[in-house]
Amino acid sequence: MAKRKPKQNNDNLMAQNKKARHDYSILETYEAGVVLTGTEIKSIRERRINLKDGFVQIRNNEAWMMNVHISEYAQGNQFNHDPLRNRKLLLHKKQIKKLALATQDKGVTIVPLKVYLKSGFAKVLIGVAKGKREFDKRETIKRRDQKRQIERVMKHY
Repeated sequence: MAKRKPKQNNDNLMAQNKKARHDYSILETYEAGVVLTGTEIKSIRERRINLKDGFVQIRNNEAWMMNVHISEYAQGNQFNHDPLRNRKLLLHKKQIKKLALATQDKGVTIVPLKVYLKSGFAKVLIGVAKGKREFDKRETIKRRDQKRQIERVMKHY
């Protein structure tokens, strides 16, 4: 009997940073685990997370996710967490060294792209990104519109 392929739906996608793909060109991506408290993972499962202003910083050979807002858990009472606290990312040493080298270049930063659940654990897809200039953003929008028009015309034939 043939093995079944796992479903490729977005049920496990908790948050996505669409603004990052608009403002940056993504050079490389990495999957990282996140150190979370109990109330944080419960809030993430309720999709109460915002990646818009988030970034990753390398300090003391450790990767830290900064400025990512995870709302307080409604039933968390006194055990609730600080919504904007810094969270440690779980990566291999070689990956952290690569990220540290990449961010030494001017205009290169690390941004969180997606948060999703994988085997019950929260994972973050982080990307090494280089900032786009205004004309690059306009060019990207122009290409996307042209592609959409071509697909629309080809659909009728």
